[in-house]
Amino acid sequence: MRSSFFSPELLAYLTEQGMAELPVMPELRRRTAALGEVARMQIDAHQGQVMTFLMQLIDAKKIIEIGTFTGMSSLWLARALSDGGELHCCDINGEWTDIARFAWKESGLEHKIQLHLAPALETLPKFADGEFDAIFIDADKGNYPNYIEQSCRLLRRGGLIMIDNTLWGGEVLNANSSDKVVKTIQSVNNKIHADARFQSVILPIGDGLTLAMKI
Repeated sequence: MRSSFFSPELLAYLTEQGMAELPVMPELRRRTAALGEVARMQIDAHQGQVMTFLMQLIDAKKIIEIGTFTGMSSLWLARALSDGGELHCCDINGEWTDIARFAWKESGLEHKIQLHLAPALETLPKFADGEFDAIFIDADKGNYPNYIEQSCRLLRRGGLIMIDNTLWGGEVLNANSSDKVVKTIQSVNNKIHADARFQSVILPIGDGLTLAMKI
């Protein structure tokens, strides 16, 4: 999702000043746009650049992505991995992940990526405690609390959770909202902020990206 916190011109400038996109990304963006309204779920290039940078900064070798969609975020994550690194992608939609598979192959990154086409809450318990360096959560919002609990178990100390859509277009400011998604995100934000297991910050990029480091 394109950031609503910057003008289009400023966002373009931020993107231009970051790392270059992979050659397949424009085509992936085009194929995703053809899906219609759901295309808005695709992360923008600025957010992807930040995520790649963060993964390189912590020298991530094993990453989980919860919610892959058509694969844009997985490309930004996988490109940060050195040879031998692993990105495990969890999703339930075969149509969308077929587009992701195309992008992985075209980018030359498919050897770093394993797709788990099943509910994430069935896949995550199969991994060992402390096995991962980073986890990106961008799936069904109602399960965010469950994904965060599993992520805390799976992360090593100093590992990073990245949680997408945590500003929800600014609706998190609406204390009287009756929307279930808004209320869930508000609760998640409050919980992460107060949780002694994490140090956290919310970045105003994309639709809000929370970074929570396990301490």
